[in-house]
Amino acid sequence: MAKVSFLGLGVMGYPMAGHLAAAGHDVTVYNRTTAKAEAWAAQHGGKFATTPREAAMGADFVMACVGNDDDLRSVCLGDDGALAGMSKGAIFVDHTTVSATVTRELYELAADMGVAFVDAPVSGGQAGAENGQLGIMCGGDQAAYDAAEPIMGAYYKACKRLGENGAGQLTKMVNQICIAGLVQGLSEGLNFAEKAGLDGKEVVEVIMHGAAGSWQMANRYETMVDDKFDYGFAVDWMRKDLGICLDEAKNNGAPLPVTEVVDKFYGDVQELGGGRWDTSSLIKRFRS
Repeated sequence: MAKVSFLGLGVMGYPMAGHLAAAGHDVTVYNRTTAKAEAWAAQHGGKFATTPREAAMGADFVMACVGNDDDLRSVCLGDDGALAGMSKGAIFVDHTTVSATVTRELYELAADMGVAFVDAPVSGGQAGAENGQLGIMCGGDQAAYDAAEPIMGAYYKACKRLGENGAGQLTKMVNQICIAGLVQGLSEGLNFAEKAGLDGKEVVEVIMHGAAGSWQMANRYETMVDDKFDYGFAVDWMRKDLGICLDEAKNNGAPLPVTEVVDKFYGDVQELGGGRWDTSSLIKRFRS
């Protein structure tokens, strides 16, 4: 069993850190709101620290799942940052969805300090984190990935190294691009069914077993028909992710016409007050 620290105890990080503790690892957690870290330690029997540096000291692996590029920099850098507390040979595993730019930046800084850095964004939402059934897309040195993969085994269903540093984040961008199109298509289809006088649930119960089927359809059609949108990844976070995709596309020249449109549609949902609704709330644009 390893000595592990986990930075960030949001809806994803809290259960992920719990799985590490349940697997028998020696876990120390850090959260910007200390009360949440204290609650986690009380529930799971681990320890908590008041700074990322303190949490990272002596750890074999430091895992992070925070909000965005700036949040990741804040827990990594500076006198109280995790990198300042990590020992040479330790491995930093970043589960945050961030830009490939900050990933490459931190990879280089960590390497200068003798620390390995694996970018490992996740997919599967809150339910996947709670059930230990996440998909993890990784980039970084092969040796670092090989060492970290068994630790991540506490909460993944599928895990793969896609290439050198940044490859995990680029793969997560592909994931979000695909989701955006799927949710918009499902929203249009369900709205069409309603306008045509069909029962949306009955329609999906048939078509989901054919070529139109998807995870989004299987897991969100009922709540979409029922106009309920409190079941996972929020619109505000999706817009953050799509912004990362669109910025990267400017750099590599990949056209993203559908993603551009869906990003604007999510902006419409935010204007409806739906920033914290889950991503399937795209259908609300047709009902407003």
